[in-house]
Amino acid sequence: MNINIQTLDFTAKEGLNEFIKEKVARLGRYLDNIISYEITLRIEKSETNDNKIADIRLVVPGNDLLASSRASSFEKATAEAIEALERQIEKRKTKEGY
Repeated sequence: MNINIQTLDFTAKEGLNEFIKEKVARLGRYLDNIISYEITLRIEKSETNDNKIADIRLVVPGNDLLASSRASSFEKATAEAIEALERQIEKRKTKEGY
């Protein structure tokens, strides 16, 4: 399992990287055939505080799973995107009959 974290136009602190790795690793409990995780963090120029965006892509056999979230912090955006991926995994499991 490969976790690739990419930041656009800023450098993430090690604490943020560890937080993200810990959170995305939880997804492995729900789906065992994850090839890699690709996380992109970016700050959008906006007049509101909700300008931190986390995009998460799970590379799995078949169609990849994607989720994106915008929040006031990268931690919150990451957590929301992971919740969205958990719902997608549950839908996929019921649809494919895992």
